[in-house]
Amino acid sequence: MFQYYCLNPIAKKGLDTFSEQYRMTETMEESDAVLVRSAQMEEQIPASVKAVARAGAGVNNIPVKEYGKKGIVVFNTPGANANGVKELVLAGMLLASRDIVGGIEWVAHEKDRENIGRLAEKQKKQFAGCEIMGKKLGIIGLGAIGTLVANSATALGMDVYGYDPYISIDAAWNLSRTIHHSQSLDEIYSECDYITIHVPLLESTRQMIGHQAFEKMKPGVVLLNFARDLLVDEQALLEAMDSGKVKKYVTDFANPVVAGHENILVTPHLGASTEESEENCAVMAVKEIRDFLENGNIKNSVNYPNCDMGTCVALGRISLLHQNVPNMITQVTTILGGEGINIADMTNKSKGENAYTLIDLESIASHKALAELAAIEGMYRVRVVK
Repeated sequence: MFQYYCLNPIAKKGLDTFSEQYRMTETMEESDAVLVRSAQMEEQIPASVKAVARAGAGVNNIPVKEYGKKGIVVFNTPGANANGVKELVLAGMLLASRDIVGGIEWVAHEKDRENIGRLAEKQKKQFAGCEIMGKKLGIIGLGAIGTLVANSATALGMDVYGYDPYISIDAAWNLSRTIHHSQSLDEIYSECDYITIHVPLLESTRQMIGHQAFEKMKPGVVLLNFARDLLVDEQALLEAMDSGKVKKYVTDFANPVVAGHENILVTPHLGASTEESEENCAVMAVKEIRDFLENGNIKNSVNYPNCDMGTCVALGRISLLHQNVPNMITQVTTILGGEGINIADMTNKSKGENAYTLIDLESIASHKALAELAAIEGMYRVRVVK
């Protein structure tokens, strides 16, 4: 029997995919896994927790590095909410191009005027705006969301430029052949009428859109940010807006700097808030948890490598989460060999400072062998999967 705890409300469709082997707990204590959305997690966590699944892509609310050293695998759900965010990005472009919000607000303000129809005909020019067809869209980051935005914008008749030096093979295959693959951000800045950001928040990307970036942009550019607010230097943004360099800024992240500012459209973090996105994220998160707890397999972890040995057909299986250092595997195999335990199959992979070893055994590992494995310097966690 496994136990799990939900730090945030998780879509029922996802929780329903748990089998009868799982029970939801009221507290995190004694839980094997934690499901979370946006709640801030603390570094201190019960020793029973083996995995944390974020029902979403960003993991800034999780102390990922610290959990890795505790042998806790942190999962996210890349792509599960991509369509919901994509649709909001497209809506953001349209809202910034045509003053739809201003027009709606004008009608609401004049609602009691008997001649509102005739007044509307006189006033509509101030809300007219422009069309997005034929305009150039620059996309920074061609992951799951960026790829969907690129293809949809192409279908809407936009000339799309994409920049991503780390584009995955899957993303490249899914991209429309009409998209221009930019070799530098400078090309995006200098050529595009609209720019949308779809990269993770890292130290290397924090405030990547700052003074230098704005200086290179075309006058009257529209900037969209549905990734993370800290990707944009907002003080530099305000200066760029005051100078006329940036016509509109559309963001999904409300804060005192941008909220209520003229020519800034702010939505209350709606990107992945659709019912479909929340369900997709929940289903994926639960599948990741189940495969890890039941089989020891890892997919979509942000602190440990992917590893898949399928369902165990051997007599036993153990998983080892440890520091990525030399001589670790030699120590492991020596201990198992010394106990007369034969290895049927083994996979060892690394990701940064952490490594993961999954071993199928032809006999059950003894308590003595497990204790010796756990005592190896740099070993974070030893778990009997089967």
